Amino acid sequence: MTPFLSRRSLLKGSAAAGAAFALGAGIAARTGEAAPVTLQPQFTEGNLQPGALTRKLMTYGLGDAPVAPGAPPPVLRLRKGEPFAARLLNQLDEPTTVHWHGLRVPNAMDGVPEMTQPYVYPGDSFDYAFTPPDAGTFWYHPHCNTLTQMGHGLTGVIVVEDPADPVFDAEIVMNLRDFRIGADGGFLPAFKPRDAARGGTYGTVRTTNWQTAPDHRAPSGGLLRLRIAATDVTRIYTLTLNGAPALILALDGNPLPAPVPLDRLDLGPGQRVELVLRMPQTEGARVTLDNVRGSAPFTVAGFIAEGSSLKRDLRDVPALAPNPIAKADLSSAERIPLDVSATAEHGARESICGSLGYTFWAINKVAWPGDVSDPVAPLADLKFGRSYVLQLTNRTPHAHPMHLHGLTFEVLSASKHATLPPPTDTILLQPDEQAELAFVADSLGDWMFHCHIIEHQKSGMSAYLRVS
Repeated sequence: MTPFLSRRSLLKGSAAAGAAFALGAGIAARTGEAAPVTLQPQFTEGNLQPGALTRKLMTYGLGDAPVAPGAPPPVLRLRKGEPFAARLLNQLDEPTTVHWHGLRVPNAMDGVPEMTQPYVYPGDSFDYAFTPPDAGTFWYHPHCNTLTQMGHGLTGVIVVEDPADPVFDAEIVMNLRDFRIGADGGFLPAFKPRDAARGGTYGTVRTTNWQTAPDHRAPSGGLLRLRIAATDVTRIYTLTLNGAPALILALDGNPLPAPVPLDRLDLGPGQRVELVLRMPQTEGARVTLDNVRGSAPFTVAGFIAEGSSLKRDLRDVPALAPNPIAKADLSSAERIPLDVSATAEHGARESICGSLGYTFWAINKVAWPGDVSDPVAPLADLKFGRSYVLQLTNRTPHAHPMHLHGLTFEVLSASKHATLPPPTDTILLQPDEQAELAFVADSLGDWMFHCHIIEHQKSGMSAYLRVS
């Protein structure tokens, strides 16, 4: 078996690998070496489809560096166990925040307006600081006027590196998302009410890193690590790979006990997957990552083999080291029933962070009123350090990617899942499915629990748990 390369050997010895690494390298976020990163949400413009300029796109800039037209939010690279700091400087014309999706951060850093922090108004700033306890693939996005801000581009990927990870021959980070734009490049209405009351309103232009089906190059016969984040506001993907074998290394930031072959993988909004694929031996051969869900399958991205074959073997790939997730004590865990359902009993309320004007969904028969100063009561008052099991039931004919802030849970059972994932922060709950989610309430504060189809979140399918 070929041994894994050292990081120094990889970067010095392979120009192809170096180029591929740069595609996903983003900005290295290192603390202790420099001042906090300045993260600036701002407007930009770009050609998301040929011949049509889209204005009022939203992206993030870093520091004072100019943002290239049409550039997606940068990949932020952190290190497990090393402090990170970022100053959000709002260059938009409306309030915003940053939520660090999947990262177990202190509650005051969670980015939920009126719950964990104040709104960040245009021209104002907010300082975030935390130390990521877990390695993996995560992402960042606003939690204010989310359907518009995320729909216009404010979704970026976070890579938390573990120095103990094996080094592959190349790595590519992929940000999967739609845009709702017309043939002239202008934004269409963010949602249709009848679709928001069903599975959600889909985008019209499907992108990977803001490009349509981009091709990347990677070493022939090499091991290519893919970090994939589904950051769309609606679309659920079913991913498959054509032209090369691949293994699933991690889901939602947490490694599998042992890598498993990729066949088809459902990935809902908010979810992430890490794959390793063995590139074809022949230079010029092309591999495609495809979405086969729905009536119009499409290619997400292509990968073209380049150079002489490295003759690597997937059997060389070890499991990644697990993250330090506390395991629930099921013998003493309290059970909390949670039902997600449709509703028409509550009227929508206005808030600074926007309302869709409709209420279609609820959790335990209560619809979230919006980002207001007097929200509904928590779903449950949890005691710090104790174990709990959420008994989750989907009483709708639609799938819901249910995301829990600040805490990581183990899926004990899921009636429509063929296999259970490793510890996670998001479960793609299938229509009429029942699931049991176990966790330790090991972080103080109010933690949101909501559907990550943003129309569902903004029209009622949102709530929170309080840990005290």
